[in-house]
Amino acid sequence: MPVKEKVGIVVSNKMQKTIVVKVENRYSHPIYSKTMIKTSKYLAHDEMGECNIGDQVLVQECRPLSKRKRWTLAKVLSKSSLN
Repeated sequence: MPVKEKVGIVVSNKMQKTIVVKVENRYSHPIYSKTMIKTSKYLAHDEMGECNIGDQVLVQECRPLSKRKRWTLAKVLSKSSLN
């Protein structure tokens, strides 16, 4: 079975070795045909602490690392210009 991957933006990096990634899912409303945006936040493991707020990252699904952390950082796609 392939490993699930998601692309998102780092919202928080205040924890040690953990980042919060916001992933947007766009879909069409079944009745009104309006494009809707659903956002989900995932906790991901960042071993080296290389991510900053606003970075675009790729996260991969992994075994449970804690109560809510089931994703690991695969790579940083683009750095934020905020810092």
